[in-house]
Amino acid sequence: MGEPAVIAGPPTAGPPTAGASPARGPDAGPVRAAPSAPEIALIGIYEISKILTVPDRLEITLANVVNVLTSFLSMRRGMIVVLDEAGDPEIVATAGSAGPAKGRAIDCLPQAVIDRIVATMTPLVVPDVAAEPLFAPARAAMLDGRDGRVSFVGVPVKADSRVIGTLSIDRVWDGRTRFRLDDDLRFLAMVANLVGQTVRLHRILSADRRRLLDERRQIEKALGDDIAERRRNAAPAKPKIGGIVGESQALKAVLDTVAVVARSNSTVLLRGESGTGKELFARAIHDLSPRNDKAFVKLNCAALPESVLESELFGHEKGAFTGAVAQRAGRFELAHGGTLLLDEIGEISPSFQAKLLRVLQEGEFERVGGNRTLKVDVRLICATNKNLEEAVAKGEFRADLYYRINVVPVFLPPLRERPGDIPHLARAFLDRFNAENGCALSFSESGLDLLARCYFPGNVRELENCIRRTATLARHDLIVRDDFACITGQCLSAMLWTGGHRPTSGDDAIAALAAGGTVVPAGGGAIRPPSERQAAAPPAGASHQAGGAAPPAAAGTGAAGAAASERERLVSAMERCGWVQAKAARILGLTPRQIGYALRKHGIELKRF
Repeated sequence: MGEPAVIAGPPTAGPPTAGASPARGPDAGPVRAAPSAPEIALIGIYEISKILTVPDRLEITLANVVNVLTSFLSMRRGMIVVLDEAGDPEIVATAGSAGPAKGRAIDCLPQAVIDRIVATMTPLVVPDVAAEPLFAPARAAMLDGRDGRVSFVGVPVKADSRVIGTLSIDRVWDGRTRFRLDDDLRFLAMVANLVGQTVRLHRILSADRRRLLDERRQIEKALGDDIAERRRNAAPAKPKIGGIVGESQALKAVLDTVAVVARSNSTVLLRGESGTGKELFARAIHDLSPRNDKAFVKLNCAALPESVLESELFGHEKGAFTGAVAQRAGRFELAHGGTLLLDEIGEISPSFQAKLLRVLQEGEFERVGGNRTLKVDVRLICATNKNLEEAVAKGEFRADLYYRINVVPVFLPPLRERPGDIPHLARAFLDRFNAENGCALSFSESGLDLLARCYFPGNVRELENCIRRTATLARHDLIVRDDFACITGQCLSAMLWTGGHRPTSGDDAIAALAAGGTVVPAGGGAIRPPSERQAAAPPAGASHQAGGAAPPAAAGTGAAGAAASERERLVSAMERCGWVQAKAARILGLTPRQIGYALRKHGIELKRF
């Protein structure tokens, strides 16, 4: 740091130091010795280091540091000045009395003093600012009309052997307190070193964030230009992607985006509901990329605890922990030169997020139990169905990691936004089932029509399970409408997604099915989105009622015929049950609430006996 520049001033003799214990009378009890100067400095460095590690805005962090300094130094005013590339003040953090000076806080510190510290890269100690010409422009503000001598101590704030700011304090000698400026100088030098490293890290992260945002904007612009060019062509080339079935516009838009994104090495974040096929799209990006001849490695981050996840990703050395009988390469090593899919990235713990961030930022890591740094070249694809923006706001997900992985977000459409793809997917799943089991099953038109009317909140995964269950239980080669569980009242998924009620006998739904009964969902019809379900007139695609009774809205051909038929059936059922709504609801396979709604809808007055 070099020797400090000391400008001569009056002698520093005076009363004992402010931190020393005062004299006590002979009758005073035992007193605990006051902390020594090294102890106070150590406590101060510890408290300041805690402040500097808090993830907050740099301006707030530096202001907190200056405020803490007032607890450890008997100073009147403290100031941290951070300079920009041109040497002008960028951030000014102050604490203590500002005196009667008007305007900015930086006006209390002459620019000549800052230039002197920056140019010489050494501390500056002025025992009496009144006698120093450098402080002439701000002498009135610094003396503040007080009696006594004002001293100044300033040190440079360095980062990478370059001065990026100053840290300074000034004190008033009131004739009762004695200060040791050399102790202050050592303490401030240590604080300035910590501040310099913090400012450097903040600037690196800020530059990295700006670079990532610029890269994202460039990719989005390239995507927009490429998609516009494709739309201008009469017959745009369709990317050949295996395993993804469908012809809907929502799916085609995603496939076009995937084809463009695959050309670069940018990180991709696949977002969508559970069951939309995020792994298939990740594989498609890899297959269409220049890395398709290298490995495609995948890992579900939510399926492993943190300790095992670290070993799976980074590998471990022999003897690193109990059971580590041999050296093992991690997923990053296995994916070197290729693509790594981190599924459910939003479920990793905050402590592991910091470890992962270093690998993504630097491309290097150490195996668990090892000390050799390994570098890898991996194209990263992340997938999640979690709201990462909400998780960042709640502090559950690191903002810097979010910016690192959210370079190119790709949103996968749920199955309800591509209903025209359901028949294609159903046939593809049935063909796979036939190949695995040596069967020759096929769908009837009524069966495909029923599937197209269902909601499938579990998306493609739920549709595949439905096809496999129906094909396994089918008694003939042709799968018809009555083969599906929702028609026979055996579909527990229908009760789950439509808010179904439990049987009135008190048994749960599984017990009712085991006893040979059926499950009646609250909607009384095919599984539809909540916004499309009607209490009195469920969709006519499928019936979940016991005994296969059709809902009132199913009869008739036109809208008027259906309404008239529904009114007649309601009146007939109510007359058979003596106008008891609960009994009529059981006959029609509806709930009492639906019966009440239907009666009001058709203006049917209740008869009371």
